[in-house]
Amino acid sequence: MTSPYLSRRRVLQTGSALGTLGLIGCRDAAVTAGAPANTTAQSILDDAKNFMLKSYPETASSMGIDKGDYAGLRAKLTDRTPDGQTAIATRARQIFGELEAINTKALTPELALDVDVVTSTFERSVEGFDMPYGDMALLNNNWSYRNSPYVVAQNTGAFIEIPSFLDASHSIDSAGAAEDYLTRMSAYAAQLDGETDRIRRDGERGMILPDFLMEKTIRQLKTARAQAPESWSIVKSLTSRAAKHGNFEADAVKIATDEIGPAMDGQIAALEALAPKAKSEAGVWARPDGEAYYDWALGAGTTTNMTANEVHQMGLDELAKLHAEMDPILRDLGYTEGGVGQRMSKLAEDPRYQFAPGDKGRAEIMSFIEDVVADIRGRMPDAFETLVPGFLEVTRIDPSVEAGAPGAYGGAGSVDGTKPGHFWINLRSTDLHTKFDLADLTYHEAIPGHVWQGEYTFKQSLIRSMLAFNAYSEGWALYAQQIAAELGVYENDAAGRLGYLQSLGFRACRLVVDTGLHAKQWTRQQANEWFVENNGSNPDAVRGEIDRYCAWPGQACGYMVGLTEINRLRNKAQAELGSKYDFRRFNDAVVLGGAVPMTVLGRIVDGYIARDA
Repeated sequence: MTSPYLSRRRVLQTGSALGTLGLIGCRDAAVTAGAPANTTAQSILDDAKNFMLKSYPETASSMGIDKGDYAGLRAKLTDRTPDGQTAIATRARQIFGELEAINTKALTPELALDVDVVTSTFERSVEGFDMPYGDMALLNNNWSYRNSPYVVAQNTGAFIEIPSFLDASHSIDSAGAAEDYLTRMSAYAAQLDGETDRIRRDGERGMILPDFLMEKTIRQLKTARAQAPESWSIVKSLTSRAAKHGNFEADAVKIATDEIGPAMDGQIAALEALAPKAKSEAGVWARPDGEAYYDWALGAGTTTNMTANEVHQMGLDELAKLHAEMDPILRDLGYTEGGVGQRMSKLAEDPRYQFAPGDKGRAEIMSFIEDVVADIRGRMPDAFETLVPGFLEVTRIDPSVEAGAPGAYGGAGSVDGTKPGHFWINLRSTDLHTKFDLADLTYHEAIPGHVWQGEYTFKQSLIRSMLAFNAYSEGWALYAQQIAAELGVYENDAAGRLGYLQSLGFRACRLVVDTGLHAKQWTRQQANEWFVENNGSNPDAVRGEIDRYCAWPGQACGYMVGLTEINRLRNKAQAELGSKYDFRRFNDAVVLGGAVPMTVLGRIVDGYIARDA
């Protein structure tokens, strides 16, 4: 039977590249392939890299490389107009053709792997660009890999992304950098206008947000618009950080008032014009060509060829296993009545595990995270031979967009080490988090999760460092939670272990609910009720999660699919290496191999097995 971890349209060109992955990570390995072939392939990769940076200038700033040859990018943003997106799609198709024509058997193993990974990215992206609507972000991996059939939603679009990007990723170390920020503010207004044109175009095709997302998105835009421009985060970030280089407030307020504000008004008007036509159906199945879109989105989110039915059943099976493990722990704690989900809801109501309401509780949460990070840092030498700094800053999600944001998200800082990685935490209500699940969330988003793993990608070639594959990144973050558990963080904390297992159950539920919404025609209410009942999750948090899945079809399925594959490969390594198996060296192999599709991860682990056998 064909492995589900193979590309839908083509098996990656493996040949000698993936057959000799024992050399991966050895930069000075002997070169046995032909130099001309290597030179040609490297030239194509360089073209792809420069195209991606030019098309998505935000990537250069988020990685801290917007200097030297790339200094011109720090004053630019992605062209989100219809013509701009068409130009990106056209060039992506050209580069994909060039990549696909490369004979990887003629290349050094390391270069061949780079070609395979980049080709896979362009292949998925070209398929996405073939869709007649939405926002295709796969090529834009380091900046955003959340694909959506909607140009703008409660969690997608320039109004959500750009203010936080400029605050976190646009360094202001000179007056020139502040001027570049101002230029980007004008570019932000142009992005809003470009998105508005695409909203109208997609609306004519029937691609309109579900009515409940439409209402939420319009409300968020209006809330942001209602504030005085001088109090906008995009203005305050510049004026506070650039104060020692000059006074830029007047210019920033003028751009906000004369350009950004009207652009927001236009986007609000476009959405309001479509609102009467919005349907209540939550899933993309109810939109034009929705079945084809979900087929692509599910493949892009998992980098597998699993069907919706297979993903759905995987979720049910994994949830059953987790409930079997949670049941005796709950009984030991005195929770014996009802299903596992019901009992976890009761556990969450226990005052011992709740944070105080309001600002007092927000301070408790930040202090709790600080203690968890300090503890897990000290355990990292037991999990990895190769360590990274884990440069981290914990930041509250901007309150103006918290209503539509997830509970948390995280990512690594800059390649040059000047910008920290971030663990963004949603504090709109302190009861989004409990004292039995917040540590586990920290392991996922920060260390040894997204922030930690992301720093290993800096050891790759630049184009590889730019890429982040959903199933790999999110699968690793779940595996990071598992690492923490295996390092003994819950040794004397039964409730904390339940929080960890419930978190895994949360991701198993995602498989069921995402496919339920988009392939099985579940309603939003049905998805909410099923999720809360079966996992005992916070109903408020679940409502936000369900809306997220509606806007990002397929993305939420990458987590458990990725974790399952990592554990399958670990079991394989343990079986083949026996007494030579080393926990730390396996973990090193997975992170040092770089971010890859699931199609490639198995070959990287095979290389590790061959080295240690």
